[in-house]
Amino acid sequence: MRRAKHTAFRLVRKALLHVVRAQPTAADRRGGDRRVIIMLTTAWGMGGTIRANLNLARHLAAAGYEVELLSVGRTRETAFFGDFPPGVRVVALEDRRDGARRGPLQKLLGRRASVLMPPADRTAKGFSLWIDIQLVRHLRRATGFLITTRPGLNLVAARLSPPGLVLIGQEQMHLDHHARPLRRAMPRLYPRLDALTVLTARDGQSYGKHLKGRARIERIPNTVRDMGPGRADVDARTVLAAGRLTPQKGYDMLLQAWPAVVAEHPDWRLRICGDGKDRELLERMIREAGVGGSVSLEGPARELASDMEQASVFVLSSRHEGLPLVLLEAMSKGMAVVSFDCPTGPGDVIEDHRNGLLVPDRDVDGLARGLAEIMADADLRRRCGDAAAATARGYRMDAVGPRWEALMRELWSARTG
Repeated sequence: MRRAKHTAFRLVRKALLHVVRAQPTAADRRGGDRRVIIMLTTAWGMGGTIRANLNLARHLAAAGYEVELLSVGRTRETAFFGDFPPGVRVVALEDRRDGARRGPLQKLLGRRASVLMPPADRTAKGFSLWIDIQLVRHLRRATGFLITTRPGLNLVAARLSPPGLVLIGQEQMHLDHHARPLRRAMPRLYPRLDALTVLTARDGQSYGKHLKGRARIERIPNTVRDMGPGRADVDARTVLAAGRLTPQKGYDMLLQAWPAVVAEHPDWRLRICGDGKDRELLERMIREAGVGGSVSLEGPARELASDMEQASVFVLSSRHEGLPLVLLEAMSKGMAVVSFDCPTGPGDVIEDHRNGLLVPDRDVDGLARGLAEIMADADLRRRCGDAAAATARGYRMDAVGPRWEALMRELWSARTG
């Protein structure tokens, strides 16, 4: 039985590869150098990867490209980040909203495991044989650029290798963050990509070594969206943190550091904006530490720019990151930032005591000392905030967008000769 299932799996995958590798016609290829598909697990959700690629889609559409956001699924009526960029087409391979109609064939194939998506990718549960088929139909004879945004999608694109598409994979996390089966698949499949973009120089080195120099790697950082003209209030006695309430964000370490900080600065408060599976744990930590009067655990920030303008210090306590957009957004608002030097990202943008405070990775006592220092010194907050705003300007789309366009022109020229 097991052998029969494995044989069927291979035959279905082989059939899908045959379909997707149909050669585009001359008419299909016309104008391909101005067509871009950006593939996301969901275009309607929240998170730095989604925000960064909405920024990219907006820039490319404004530059005259025909841009499509290709979402694996849709579960929400409205997008978390509001209206999609003007001129950008948004397509979902499967409508998963309550009340969406699903035919018998879709229900049947939706219960079958994907033959394309590696199970080790944490979003694999959103893939199914139905999604495989819809994706192949969508990409068959497509021409232009396909930009994928996480390792599972990068591996799917590399495995499919549609002949009319230039493939650009994005890596938004450092290599060691990924599951071992994903890391093992990368040296075999990533060389089929035309380019792999990474966020930091450290990521470029680690991926280059892992792929044994057989893939083109380009460092292109994520970009800061326009956060409006307002600046952080350097005199506000508020520390802000924002992000999903998950172990990655390290709010448990932040709450371990906070009692010592607030004992020294009892007139300050900590606001944590976000939601997620760690909420009950964090609420319990707040109660047990007796700091409920100085800490508020709030939902996701809908008006993050306004929240930043009403605070003076931003803290990043993550265990790992790619290049944390929320940190760059805080810097763009002139906030004084205090961050763990986690892998990767903070160490690429923060120069300690010039544009923020950089604390050794997972050093809880060091985080407490860093927060207490910057909370005690308004001049330090002002100097770091001014320098942070200058640093963040290098991560705006008007600085980074042309690098994407140059890479795409070069790859298209190399493909078409």
